[in-house]
Amino acid sequence: MERTPLDVEDSASRISAYVYGNILVLTALIPLNNASTTHAALVVIGTSLSTFVAHAFAESVGRSARIGRPLTTAEHVEELRDSVPILTSGLVPAAVVGISALGAFEQQTALLLAELWVVSRIAGLGIVITRLRGEKLSRRSLRACFVLAFVAIAVVAVKLILTH
Repeated sequence: MERTPLDVEDSASRISAYVYGNILVLTALIPLNNASTTHAALVVIGTSLSTFVAHAFAESVGRSARIGRPLTTAEHVEELRDSVPILTSGLVPAAVVGISALGAFEQQTALLLAELWVVSRIAGLGIVITRLRGEKLSRRSLRACFVLAFVAIAVVAVKLILTH
């Protein structure tokens, strides 16, 4: 089956889910320094799953309100598909934390690696967005990567300050 490129709306929806998922996974990871490895991995998995469900639900309600009718099954499936980047946000962090339980490295190292992974995913969005726009990679795109990472870290810091 041949893949067709995503339209701007689908791309934007998936990018939004990607950012949202990564920010919430990073927010979940940071306070886990004193948690057991099992608890830390479960928190990351739980954050990803619950955020996926909440995001897909919220987007479905919003889409229904925009179009003025209940969504079809196909439209619900589209909303679920557009929310999948949230699930991917927690895969590597949960695996890294889980691997630390096997003694591959210390849990603190695992948490730091998982946090760096999430920040790098967010930073990499500058490159993805540049490609989606059909532009060439430039210094401006690379600056956008650093800005995205900085703003995401700031959002996480605000969330942690206000909620923990």
